[in-house]
Formats: sequence, structure tokens, C-alpha cells
Amino acid sequence: MTLILCRELLLWALALNYSILLFWFALFRGFHDGLYRLHTRWFSLSMETFDAIHYGGMAHYKIGIFLFNLTPWLALHLAAKS
Repeated sequence: MTLILCRELLLWALALNYSILLFWFALFRGFHDGLYRLHTRWFSLSMETFDAIHYGGMAHYKIGIFLFNLTPWLALHLAAKS
């Protein structure tokens, strides 16, 4: 696998993962009450706990995107420039 192909793959993975994150956020904001009612059928959660779990999950996912997609892409991009 060439460096150019690796960079392109990481860039596509970055775009895909970030769009999943934005979709999750939009779904959470748009259907918050419905999602809360759905999840309280299965689990005993307060509204604050539900929000904290989702925002914490989004934060972890975003850190993972930065760590596993953006940082390697940036390193390969900078290495190709030199």
C-alpha cells in the first residue's frame, strides 16, 4: 500500500466517522425526548444521566476520530511534504 493510498484511506475514514458523529448529534438533538423514552423502557435512567452518557460517548468517539484518523493522516501528509 502506497503512502498516497494510505492518506486517501485515512481521509475517507475521517470523513465517514465525522459524518457518523454529526448524524448521532443531529439525531440526539432532534429526537431527544423520543430516544429518552425508548431507553427508559430498558434502563432506569434520569434525564441528566441519559444526556451525560450520550455526550460522553460523543466525546470519546470524537477523540477516537482525532487519534486514529486525523493524527495519522496529518503525520503522513507532513511526511510527504518534506
